[in-house]
Amino acid sequence: MTDNFRPSAAQPNPTGEDRVESDLTKRVEELENSLSIALDINDKYQRENVTLKKRAQEAEGETSIVKGIGMNSPEMKEANETIEELRQRVSELMAINKSHQSLMGTQIQENDELKKDNKSLAKQVDDYFNARLNKTRGSGW
Repeated sequence: MTDNFRPSAAQPNPTGEDRVESDLTKRVEELENSLSIALDINDKYQRENVTLKKRAQEAEGETSIVKGIGMNSPEMKEANETIEELRQRVSELMAINKSHQSLMGTQIQENDELKKDNKSLAKQVDDYFNARLNKTRGSGW
């Protein structure tokens, strides 16, 4: 009995063309899968982009409303008037402060002069009484 079993007969050996076709089919399937994933990602980012554009437009609208209303609102006008009044008052107080500093400088100088005059007068009075005392002692009182 002869063995007619051939391993290649059980599993046909693909030819070079069959192998290339099989490799190409696998590559096409991989590319289709990658394309599907890329399209899903693109779709996700497109939806997210639409959402972000809408949010940006809303934020720009709100910002322009706040700027427009905020600067012209009665509250803002009143605040600006108050600020201007306070600036004017600060200016007035600075002028008063400068005047007071000048007056204080003058008063300090006058006080120093009065102290000198007082010491001089005290010395003159002391000298006068000493002279009178010496004169009185000399005359025998």
